[in-house]
Amino acid sequence: MSNILIICSDEEQANNLTTILTFLGECCSSVLFSSAIETLKINPDIESVLVDGASTELVSDIGEKFPSIPFILLGNYDNFKPKSNIVGVISEPITYPALTQMLHRCQEYRRRQPSRKPNPHQKPRLFRSLVGKSDHIRNVRHLIEQVAPKEANVLILGESGTGKEVIARNVHFMSNRKEGIFIPVNCGAIPGELLESELFGHEKGAFTGAIGTRKGRFEMAEGGTLFLDEIGDMPLQMQVKLLRVLQERTYERVGGTKPIKCDVRVIAATHRNLEAMIEDGSFREDLYYRLNVFPIDSPALRERKEDIPLLLQELVCRLQEDNAQIQFTENALRSLMEHKWPGNVRELSNLVERLMILYPEQLIDLADLPFKYKHLDIDPYEPEYPEELLEREAINALFRSNDDDDESETINDASSKELPVDGLNLKEYISELEVSLISQALEQQDWVVARAAEALGMRRTTLVEKMRKYNINKA
Repeated sequence: MSNILIICSDEEQANNLTTILTFLGECCSSVLFSSAIETLKINPDIESVLVDGASTELVSDIGEKFPSIPFILLGNYDNFKPKSNIVGVISEPITYPALTQMLHRCQEYRRRQPSRKPNPHQKPRLFRSLVGKSDHIRNVRHLIEQVAPKEANVLILGESGTGKEVIARNVHFMSNRKEGIFIPVNCGAIPGELLESELFGHEKGAFTGAIGTRKGRFEMAEGGTLFLDEIGDMPLQMQVKLLRVLQERTYERVGGTKPIKCDVRVIAATHRNLEAMIEDGSFREDLYYRLNVFPIDSPALRERKEDIPLLLQELVCRLQEDNAQIQFTENALRSLMEHKWPGNVRELSNLVERLMILYPEQLIDLADLPFKYKHLDIDPYEPEYPEELLEREAINALFRSNDDDDESETINDASSKELPVDGLNLKEYISELEVSLISQALEQQDWVVARAAEALGMRRTTLVEKMRKYNINKA
């Protein structure tokens, strides 16, 4: 029910509209144009207004004064175009479909107002793991808030790695059972012959190895929530027994005869297409409709790429050790947002953990990402060093002792070498050394310049310039 105000110049028309809206279950009242503005000022609970458009100028004036309230114009106006908070026109005679359609527009106008939308920068503690500002994740939050206080069964659908268990935990946290325990069970990880005992428990001597009575997951989750992950992997014979528990709210331990009452909320999840499984006979249709009371689709990461920067920030904060964080450049973020993410958020989490190990407390650029995550055609930065530094390193390498493994030895070690009695031309000596090393590197790498440059620790363009300088070529 919404609080509707009718503004009319004709009292009879106002009474007719009041009768229609009251029949529809709406709460309404009516006023004349003369007292319309004053009524709207003193009644902040008014949510929408039906106004006789006898004077479009007067209607526009009232609409501008109250921009947060949606207005519906009554009358026959062929050329009138709805604008701002005048959401539409109902032509006379007024029909039920037209009236309900306009009332729905008013509802959407109020619901989508910026002042009513949650601030993406104010993250509730509950949704710490459901980070994002995309429409997809906002819709998931909304659905969780709607269903959590109820007792309806929830079925969470989505690809692997999208965070279906996170959604289930949030439903439990917001429910009236939050003081109870949350028990997750992966139906695909337990052999079919053991799943019944795992869920319902067993009595002593029920089967070989049952040396004592054991509680099942349903009994452990009493008063709380049982999360059945990968429900599509549950064998058919177990689906029948689960259906009975959901219908009758009782079960028996394996080998037992005493019925045990069940006060457990069931949330199921799967990455499989259950409707297709029903067609091929591998999933029971009656169980599907028992579980699918309130479905929630967990969106794939590729469908909400705009959330990736926020997810990266959240994952870095969660995985940081000893305050060692990493950051991402704009190019790195753009490239990651282009990736398809077949592993979804789980794949993103693994990548962040890997980068934090490789580059602790560093800024991650496109070149630092693994090859399959590079989706931008940008040349990586290659530092260019002064000739003096390169020549000094070449001499260091020459004069290093073969039996000395210390790579930090510097050019000062060359002072131990004896200078020829007749002296030498240092510049020519260094040039000959450089030509010799370049030629050796090229020969070793089959004259592939890029690989030779890598072996010499220099840029390819620098090596090409030196080859041109010394006239070094394959011929």
